[in-house]
Amino acid sequence: MVSGLAPRARAVAWVVLGAWISLSPRAWAQDAEPLSHRLSAFDLLTRGPELGGTDLPRDLPGRVTVGPPRPVQGLDAAAPGADVPLSMEVTSVEPSLAPLASRASFQVLPAAVSVVPGLLFHGLGPLVAGDGRTAGRLFAMEGTGLGLIALGGVPIALTGASRRTIAPLYAVTLAGFSVFGISALANLYAVASPAFDPGVPAASLPPLELEMGYQYVSDTSFDYDHFVTLGGVARFDEVKLEATARFAPDEGNTQVRAGGAYRLLGASERQRGGADGSSLDAELFGLFHRFPSEGFTVGGGEVGLRGRYAMARVSPSLAGSFAEASIGLSLQGYSYMGPVDDGNLHEQLLFTFGYGVWLGRGGPLRGEAMLYYDHRKDGFAGGLRTFGGGVVGNFGLRGRALLDERWGVAAEMQAGGALVGRLSLIYAWDGGDA
Repeated sequence: MVSGLAPRARAVAWVVLGAWISLSPRAWAQDAEPLSHRLSAFDLLTRGPELGGTDLPRDLPGRVTVGPPRPVQGLDAAAPGADVPLSMEVTSVEPSLAPLASRASFQVLPAAVSVVPGLLFHGLGPLVAGDGRTAGRLFAMEGTGLGLIALGGVPIALTGASRRTIAPLYAVTLAGFSVFGISALANLYAVASPAFDPGVPAASLPPLELEMGYQYVSDTSFDYDHFVTLGGVARFDEVKLEATARFAPDEGNTQVRAGGAYRLLGASERQRGGADGSSLDAELFGLFHRFPSEGFTVGGGEVGLRGRYAMARVSPSLAGSFAEASIGLSLQGYSYMGPVDDGNLHEQLLFTFGYGVWLGRGGPLRGEAMLYYDHRKDGFAGGLRTFGGGVVGNFGLRGRALLDERWGVAAEMQAGGALVGRLSLIYAWDGGDA
């Protein structure tokens, strides 16, 4: 017995016993958890803020919920049922929050290299940062994009952009540009993301959002430039309905676009839970645009597919970002004074791609922001004329965020043949839990 030892031996025994209790893998605060999930007292200490850790273990896959104290058995069996005030029980783990402990720190040199010459050699920034896995995949994406551009662009040049083959070849070429552009932006994001905590898709979005705001259009072709904007989004399990209206009070120029989307793949925005946000939608919209000063009206419909892909599936260093692309076709008719001819009907290939980030990490802030290219040329932003005399689409940046369960903001900037800016206030009906 320890009480029978000499005073010096007794002190040594107590020190050995205390060290064994602190460092032993069997000295756990919760003996009911599996051994693979338990933390020793030493591990808990090193994860504390006193030694550079955090109050919340950041290597867990999400937010932890702390329950009431539990009885501790084993070493304290002499007092069965006794509660330990500082013990915690992890009752649930939300998969929505991405792991942060393994993320690298921000470095200036890889960030600079990702711009020059990284915008030409995608993946160079992550390669300098020591992330060979991300670099290899971005180089592969860039090569795929260049291959698709050549696969579609070379036949277009050889056939003189023949109307018989231009549609599929044009689609392949645009797909190549989208893959190339996404890999370029991912190259920048991979080296910049360590400077901040990445966002995650919101676990759920409200069933109804209403929007009202102001839009300014700077276009030398038209005299009017001030618009009132209205919009609404209704979300169901697999169906989402959308409508927008733009109205110039002075001239009466009015644009209305309404339709919806059906979720083919991926979790619903109403109940996304811990899903990573990847999805595929089938879209159908109708468009009406009245130009009273010019004396004509445009009306028609459009159909297409829109997909979103969580870039964390490409590499963990891209967590918090996503790529989006859509392809479709629109058929429109023009009504104006004068004889009717074949020029009254117009078909247009619709194509967009963008790179975005999610805003918020499970709290009241829920939203996203995206830099994008839109190939359509009949909107307020129009098309951008190239040096070769052709016309491409427009570039834009848009963001949308709910600041709490009821109110939010939306903003958008577009640059093409005209400059367009929009700022709106959002009201969410029955916001629900964040």
